[in-house]
Amino acid sequence: IAELMRQGSMVTINHPLDFDSAAILASEFNHEVENVAFDEVTILEVEPPKEAEDKAEDLEFRPPIVTIMGHVDHGKTSLLDAIREANVTEGEAGGITQHIGAYDVELDGKKITFLDTPGHEAFTAMRARGAGVTDIVILVVAADDGVMPQTKEAINHSKAAAVPIIIAVNKIDKPDANPERVKQEMTEYELVPEEWGGDTIFVEVSAKQQTNLDTLLEMILLQAEVLELKANPTKRAKGSIVEARLDKGRGPIATVLVQDGTLKIGDAIVAGLHFGRVRSMTTATGAQVKEAGPSFPVEVTGLGGVPDAGETFHAVENEKAAKEVSQHRQSKQREIDLSKSSKVSLDQLFAKMQEGVVEELSVIVKADVQGSVEAVRDTLEKLSTDACRLNVIHTGVGGISESDITLATASNAIVLGFNVRPETKAKTLAEVEKVDIRLYSVIYDAVNDIRDAMEGLLAPTLKEKELGRVEVRDTFHVSRIGTIAGCFVVDGKIVRNAQTRLVRDNVVVWQGKLSSLKRFKDDVKEVGNGYECGIGLEKYNDIKIGDIIEVFEIEEVKTTL
Repeated sequence: IAELMRQGSMVTINHPLDFDSAAILASEFNHEVENVAFDEVTILEVEPPKEAEDKAEDLEFRPPIVTIMGHVDHGKTSLLDAIREANVTEGEAGGITQHIGAYDVELDGKKITFLDTPGHEAFTAMRARGAGVTDIVILVVAADDGVMPQTKEAINHSKAAAVPIIIAVNKIDKPDANPERVKQEMTEYELVPEEWGGDTIFVEVSAKQQTNLDTLLEMILLQAEVLELKANPTKRAKGSIVEARLDKGRGPIATVLVQDGTLKIGDAIVAGLHFGRVRSMTTATGAQVKEAGPSFPVEVTGLGGVPDAGETFHAVENEKAAKEVSQHRQSKQREIDLSKSSKVSLDQLFAKMQEGVVEELSVIVKADVQGSVEAVRDTLEKLSTDACRLNVIHTGVGGISESDITLATASNAIVLGFNVRPETKAKTLAEVEKVDIRLYSVIYDAVNDIRDAMEGLLAPTLKEKELGRVEVRDTFHVSRIGTIAGCFVVDGKIVRNAQTRLVRDNVVVWQGKLSSLKRFKDDVKEVGNGYECGIGLEKYNDIKIGDIIEVFEIEEVKTTL
């Protein structure tokens, strides 16, 4: 201390020193100082000497990564469906793509990777993140509808990310289709067709009749050539987490998109706050692969936790290095969280003392995938006003648990579930503690309910009343009929004409009507608690032993939050 004061620094015994000051001070006493501070960048970016810099001969052209954007119901999912010649549209609530996926298709030996993002404007954060890894945006505009709010939003996101846009004018098979009007409207956003002297590619397509789809793919490949997309497949892999979820049997599963290098089975990786070793890699078609190169999307198992969608991942030298980076990030995150919570609570207490009590609505959000959690949270937080604050106190992936209800009780919060169900014990506890659980399959419904509640306009709404639950104990395949589930009624009763949902690991996987309800060989209208029955589901055969089938009816009730 005396030496520092002699040098002109007024310090105390608890005063922190930076490395340079410490080194100068130590040299005065004939000692050397070594900087052992954790350097995450060095660990993540370290490469074998031959890979330290990309050599021209190591760079190879990689497939373009394409995101399809556009207004709801303009045909984004249908277009991707038509391109992949697979049906992913059926069963999606409200016509919205519920989960992000990545798929690759091939034309004349050249591959294109499609990033499939949700279409409603409430998923702004998801779509903006999608544009971050995207090389080309396909903006779908219905020829019979023109430019709509989400169309403008998609244009703004793409321009902000400096991503080139190709316009797919869809539904040209409709009688009132007017592609020329779409082109005219697009000029207002500086997207001028090439035939009008601009540089924007327009392709008139029909997803329904599969018209001009090859032309669209050719234009994507042409644009990719102009962009000269290249990567070095000899390096350790790095890229982005497209989606992540927790699977009861397989553990954390992440859909990763490799952006540089090659990811291999056995690689140690860091993804956000989590680390692990790649145990398996599965393609969109379900094939197992041993490695994934640039622009290649795969589902990966082996991580120790569920990373946030949009996080980057890095393959590192070994699992020890991965663990060090993970622990360092977790430590920093805890510091940030503690700092945030203390500042917010003090600020709120000060505000309440100065201005009086401020109304606050606390919310817990649970969803089936991480991307949905983030989108719901970000959208809800935007609803806060001076008159009523909305505070998302907890978010998570998976079914609604007892700990969620306990937290809600302590915080006087409501619980929002998006495509998930409460566990049995959690449901019982919620009834005892009078915690309001609200379940949704379309995010707009949740946002509208919360907005109405905050504005004091919540009118009587439709609410479901659970009639009964059955457990699937066996399955049988009947020709020309499909799968029949041998079930046992564990609660309430099963009614033939009631609405039905199939729940697996607390996640809703199907919703619709019963196609049949039998006791032995007889068709029946209902089956009571404690009895066995045979159940068929309309247009759905993927029933598994251990699944729960719930039946319910909708009734109008006065809604309170």
